[in-house]
Amino acid sequence: MVSVVQAEAMLTIGRLASYAGVTIRAVRHYHQIGLLREPERDASGYRTYDAAAVVRLIRIRTLAEAGVPLARVRALLDADPETFTAATTEIDRQLRAQIRALQEHRRRIARLGCGDSLAVPEEVVDYLERLRAIGAPAALVEAERDAWILMAARWPAAIPAIMAEKVAQLANPAVVRLYQLIGRIAENWRDEELLRETADLMSELFEQAAASGELDRQDEIMPDAAFIRLMDSFADAAHPAVARLRELVAERGWTGWTRVERRDP
Repeated sequence: MVSVVQAEAMLTIGRLASYAGVTIRAVRHYHQIGLLREPERDASGYRTYDAAAVVRLIRIRTLAEAGVPLARVRALLDADPETFTAATTEIDRQLRAQIRALQEHRRRIARLGCGDSLAVPEEVVDYLERLRAIGAPAALVEAERDAWILMAARWPAAIPAIMAEKVAQLANPAVVRLYQLIGRIAENWRDEELLRETADLMSELFEQAAASGELDRQDEIMPDAAFIRLMDSFADAAHPAVARLRELVAERGWTGWTRVERRDP
């Protein structure tokens, strides 16, 4: 009589999974990774489980649903109260760190907006908005954004100071005029008179930068000559007018694009 009661109390894997609130697939996975002992088959060829297996499976499910990695579940199942408390405290710390990281990801995603803030610091995003405010066309702002992606990746620590200087330059009506001219060139880059007017203005601005000592600080801000060449090639590829403007600026005594110098006589 006892053996009959014991036999009736044994559970199939389906009934075990149902009682513990998991799937049969989960039970088999726990077998594979050693969290739940896989019983021997009975005389009928079936694997059957007892109440202790249900209890263990519920504990495994509870720990997993609480965020405990399966790799750490076994240690917690058999841990003494002190060890269990220490382990769950550490897991809680890790979960809080993950939450903070996810919140930061959400903050960055929310900031992306039209894409200006993708891969550039806030100072650059602010500068691009100021360019739009002075009437710079979208194509010019996008080209500036991509160039600053490169600059920010190469010299991230220098970006705040560079951007502060760029913003200050926008108070100069001549700089605003330059951006307006470049915007017109983007739409009509074969207009030689427009190109020459722009080159004249660029030359004047270079003279001002040289007089203020701004050009003397270029090596300090951008010391990598190979990267400067990369930036110049990026500018050349951005628009066909750049090559002609560089020629015209050279005629006026200046060389370079990313890093500007007086041309040797």
